Amino acid sequence: MAHFDASMTPEEIKAAKMKTVIKVTAILAAVTIVEFIFAFAWPDGSSRTILNILFLGMTFLKAGYIIMEFMHLGHETTLLKFVILFPMLFLVWLCVALFVEGQAIIDAFLNW
Repeated sequence: MAHFDASMTPEEIKAAKMKTVIKVTAILAAVTIVEFIFAFAWPDGSSRTILNILFLGMTFLKAGYIIMEFMHLGHETTLLKFVILFPMLFLVWLCVALFVEGQAIIDAFLNW
């Protein structure tokens, strides 16, 4: 999570690790608080599609940040990040396609 120097004492390493954990926790908590604010303050007459898109965006933001910090991908080369994260676009596309096709099949059976 944090980069350490060979000259650091064990206490300094522990403090650096704790600082990183607190920073990550604070960022994830802030995004979650924003999600709660949107969830409870969203007007009832408004389109829920915009709210759902916001939730998806914040979820991907949190997932990406967790991947970068806890899976140590943030400290890797750009090419390795691309090779790992690019296939996730296909997984998202697959999920959207399956939901759309599933709804089309349900609609076809209901109208049959």
